[in-house]
Amino acid sequence: MNRSNYFDYIEEKIIAHAASIEARGKSNILNYHVHSENFYRDLLNILFDWELENLNATKQNVEALDLVDHLNKIAIQVSATTTKAKVESALKKDLSSYDRYDFKFMSISKNADKLRAMTFNNPTTLTFSPVAGIFDPGSILNRILGLSIDKQRKLYELVKKELGSDTDPFRIESNLATLIDVLSKEDWRGEDSEPTTTPYDVEKKIEFNSLDAAKDCIDDYKIHYGRLDKIYSEFDKNGANKSKSILQSIRADYLRNQNQLSGDQLFFKVLDSVTARIQGSENYNQIAFEELELCVNILVVDAFIRCKIFKNPETIRSVTA
Repeated sequence: MNRSNYFDYIEEKIIAHAASIEARGKSNILNYHVHSENFYRDLLNILFDWELENLNATKQNVEALDLVDHLNKIAIQVSATTTKAKVESALKKDLSSYDRYDFKFMSISKNADKLRAMTFNNPTTLTFSPVAGIFDPGSILNRILGLSIDKQRKLYELVKKELGSDTDPFRIESNLATLIDVLSKEDWRGEDSEPTTTPYDVEKKIEFNSLDAAKDCIDDYKIHYGRLDKIYSEFDKNGANKSKSILQSIRADYLRNQNQLSGDQLFFKVLDSVTARIQGSENYNQIAFEELELCVNILVVDAFIRCKIFKNPETIRSVTA
């Protein structure tokens, strides 16, 4: 799905951008901070239909504020420092030119959950709601997740221009696509045996993770665990980490979505994400969608059996004990 491709790419680049700002800041390399003002100006304009402009473009080093939308009366400070003192220092400045503007704070590198829960001294005539007016990369991504596909496309284009590379992220080679080509040539109509080496109760794991609708899919495809293990062994003869990279990519799709989804929704989201990555790979040899769906089901269920995705209640009990 294009929506999944757009969001996954935006998420990856924004998180990497935030981490880079944090790392560079510790070494006092601040060039990314300056460029981030313009990046978030454009991103917020698309996200909220605002008309922000960078104050530093007309007046260098404006105290307290970086971005202003005079039409919608919004004033924003963009910062890599996410502290109460930083916010209140901005509100202590002379902001009389922005009477009744809505003040907002954009954290470009750190999570701001704790900051949103605080109360602030605001001696200005600007309005300020910490819950609604403090942004960070995570909260921005949550808003992007629910956007229309047209807006996601606009944001994808912006992020690609600002933070991406010349390589089209939709058309890069993947080990997943290579393995799908192998699996598509297998005859899966034969009766494979139930996995016998699993050191836990698969049914308990299904129940623990509330996989009601997904249970049938797991039951249908878990019988191929042993044969896929042999295919992975052959696959690894072309590179030591090829099978590991595939399992880790499936796990990454699971981890990326586990905070927003759970149970059946999370399981089928992983299926959709893996399918989208394969279809977007440069080395994907197109096959009928039903065949692709079959192969992806086999891979994801295998990852489930190997405990790369979803929690194993027996492991949790062992750690707790």
